[in-house]
Amino acid sequence: MAKEKTVYVCSNCGNESPKWIGKCPACGQWNTYVEEIVRKEPASKSPAAGLARSKSKPVTLHDINADDEPRIDLHDDELNRVLGGGLVRGSLVLLGGEPGIGKSTLVLQTVLHMPEKRILYISGEESARQLKLRADRLTKTPSDCLIACETSLEQIFVHIKNTQPDLVVIDSIQTISTEALESSPGSISQVRECAAAILRSAKESHTPVILIGHINKEGSIAGPKVLEHIVDTVLQFEGDQHYMYRILRSIKNRFGSTAELGIYEMRQDGLRQVSNPSELLLSQDHEGMSGVAIASAIEGIRPFLIETQALVSSAVYGNPQRSATGFDTRRMNMLLAVLEKRVGFKLAQKDVFLNIAGGLKVNDPAIDLAVISAILSSNMDAAIEAEVCMAGEVGLSGEIRPVNRIEQRIGEAEKLGFRRFILPRQNLQGLNTAKIKIELVPVRKVEEAFRSLFG
Repeated sequence: MAKEKTVYVCSNCGNESPKWIGKCPACGQWNTYVEEIVRKEPASKSPAAGLARSKSKPVTLHDINADDEPRIDLHDDELNRVLGGGLVRGSLVLLGGEPGIGKSTLVLQTVLHMPEKRILYISGEESARQLKLRADRLTKTPSDCLIACETSLEQIFVHIKNTQPDLVVIDSIQTISTEALESSPGSISQVRECAAAILRSAKESHTPVILIGHINKEGSIAGPKVLEHIVDTVLQFEGDQHYMYRILRSIKNRFGSTAELGIYEMRQDGLRQVSNPSELLLSQDHEGMSGVAIASAIEGIRPFLIETQALVSSAVYGNPQRSATGFDTRRMNMLLAVLEKRVGFKLAQKDVFLNIAGGLKVNDPAIDLAVISAILSSNMDAAIEAEVCMAGEVGLSGEIRPVNRIEQRIGEAEKLGFRRFILPRQNLQGLNTAKIKIELVPVRKVEEAFRSLFG
């Protein structure tokens, strides 16, 4: 007879406790412990007996074959780039995102464009009719994709065994449950056990599996620490529902770089790949407007130009407001302190609002120069020339620090027709200027950059 006991599990990190506690001692989060029932089966076999029948044996590192894994082409340049060149056979990929952001649309339109592969789509949230209606909206060509609406893990393995697919999609992992546990679907124990069983099946059969996961109210994948160390790749699909752009980021990737990102545009007929995001992120009608500066940023290996917008106005109330969308607010406060201390602009009694156009979130420090230029342009109500682009990191002493991969940044600005490029002076060392047609303006301090912009 199996014994049952009650444990409390942290929904954030998976730490267990025999009783409920308010603050998790492992991750420090409050009110994250949930009650779960654990059934322990009696041990009928000794561990030594199991070890004696083990089929695996140790091998030397020299004898291990380390050839490149053959990858499956997903016919999506953005998704292939984020995955590191394609989907590795036997890998387990977790795709997370907020509700309604387009996770299922991205996966479904990807598998519909792979007619040469046998694909099994397991849906635990939608009916087959709903998937049919969505597929008809995404593409008009018929597809042989196999659809199964199932939430039982044991039945999913039966379907996989009967169909022998080349790729399995499970939407979503929070709806799958196993009969070995009595807890409800979506709980920490169910998610952990189901993900581990799916990983074991994927490695044994060399069949790649794509899991779709939900985002909780804190903005992370539900049960993140439980899932992140089990799966091979963690992708996050993010973006504002009020904007048309979606960004696919790689948080963890055992088969590629985590610095890559893919950009999509949400349309009526699905997601469209954005091969040149600079043209879409730049509005062409900001000439003569103050508070707008163009920055050359890099995410992964892709350079693109973004529009930095700032608004500076007199504070109506006692405390001035500081607000930033798509940019770190603490870094903006640091740049405002540099402007006041090193350059002499008094912004302590003024409201400052900063926005990265297009709904993007940029972490590249090379846009610091564009941020302070937009703030100063709005403060002086003086427009920056529309044909000027810039890149540079601002230090606490007011110096313009060099940035990496300056050739790609300059090349992107030159390709889009910009005539002047403001860059740190130290980046000129070793830079081949013979092939560069754009005018380069090297600066060493913030004051020099402002003189070149406003005279």
